Amino acid sequence: MLKIGVLGAGHLGKIHINCIKQIADYDLVGFYDPAKDTAEQVENELKIRSFSSIDALIDAVDVVDIVTPTIRHFECASKALQKRKHVFIEKPIVATPDEANALKKLADEAGVKVQVGHVERFNPAFIAAEPFITEPLFIEAHRLAQFNPRGTDVPVVLDLMVHDLDILLTIVKSRVNHVSASGVGIVSPTPDITNVRIEFENGTVANLTASRLSLKYMRKTRIFQKGAYISVDFLDKVAEIIRINDEVDDTNPLSATLTLGDGTEKQITFERPEIHPINAIKTELESFYDAIIHNTTPTVSIDDGINVLKLAYRILAAVDESAARVKK
Repeated sequence: MLKIGVLGAGHLGKIHINCIKQIADYDLVGFYDPAKDTAEQVENELKIRSFSSIDALIDAVDVVDIVTPTIRHFECASKALQKRKHVFIEKPIVATPDEANALKKLADEAGVKVQVGHVERFNPAFIAAEPFITEPLFIEAHRLAQFNPRGTDVPVVLDLMVHDLDILLTIVKSRVNHVSASGVGIVSPTPDITNVRIEFENGTVANLTASRLSLKYMRKTRIFQKGAYISVDFLDKVAEIIRINDEVDDTNPLSATLTLGDGTEKQITFERPEIHPINAIKTELESFYDAIIHNTTPTVSIDDGINVLKLAYRILAAVDESAARVKK
């Protein structure tokens, strides 16, 4: 059993605490939150010890779960790594690429495990669809949310789009060649809406949109590849696989026949892979335990988190470049 403590007891921190309480392999020692009122409330409500400082919590555990605002990630993670504690850290991994590089150095020196909380990797709809994704040619993702001031300490790219960037870098096995983007800040000093086109060296193209000013929620990704279209609804936990086959099987009730301009017939088949409901946050924390115990690379490694952050900053730079051209 590993002793674990949580840094940050806000909305997401409380969710992590409740999930850890359900994992028998963890011994939840307690939490730390700098807001006294929050700490007292959570301590009484969840019946868990509130520590008086970050260092006191870190000294008492084997694993530190960091669920603080992004601006505090590096401070908390570096303290934990310097004391050779395993670190689970919410997305984005840290606030800047420079912090990410420094954190990587500390992690390598400490020789411990670090996992980043890109939770959509554990979404049951993505888990069901991933085996069907082979060589994507075009990817389109929309992640829309209603306004919540809780995330406005960072641009929407770091707040919401990072989820889709992680999925993108997971399924496209190629280096990013070119990034073009535009974004606008409506109620925040940083962009609240951003659209980006990402081109990879292998020819794959991705078009991603993120907004935190929508009237509805949407978390959908559409993947087009040779002979297939794959749709993943991360919000409603639904995956659809549509294939185009050269051979027509009239006995398949879940199919349709498509006649091309030259008279050639192809068959379209529809499939919804079975979705196994899981608590994605609980599952990612369980996977981190397994990585520590079995000395394996975490599902979302520190390198994964850094690569997502660096791509996010390329997008932010492209947004700035686009804005500068408009001003001219």
